[in-house]
Amino acid sequence: MSRPGFDNEEQVLDYMRRIAVGRSGFSSFLQLEPVRCWEGEAEIVMEVRPEMTQHHGFAHGAIVGLMADNACAWAASSAVGDVVTGSYTINFLAPAKGDRLRSRGSVIKAGRRQVVVRAEVWSESADEEPTLVAVAQATIVPTGIKTSKETA
Repeated sequence: MSRPGFDNEEQVLDYMRRIAVGRSGFSSFLQLEPVRCWEGEAEIVMEVRPEMTQHHGFAHGAIVGLMADNACAWAASSAVGDVVTGSYTINFLAPAKGDRLRSRGSVIKAGRRQVVVRAEVWSESADEEPTLVAVAQATIVPTGIKTSKETA
């Protein structure tokens, strides 16, 4: 279930850095860093900056949601190619108190018209164990647009 148009994960990560982050103003502003994007799985990390927090100093729920959404979409894209999010549901489990967020997505089922994916978002800091702060499930829709290492 490797991403169509790419030979290995390093090519996909390079593509994700240049296209999914580099051409997205929001993802670029947030400085998302893809760690894994291959065979129906994705992992993303992001440093939490003060402008990303809410009034208690935790990462804002919208930021946590973005991490879940992107982990789902990127995991789906690693299985079927270019995608957009159709919908997602998120459950917040704990405050995102750490210095960094890490999200992991994995494909549950990939079809031609939709991909069902689940994600976890973890809050991390140097002096504490990681905390699971949210879980999500998404329906991701393949666009049919062909991408490859040559076209990006």
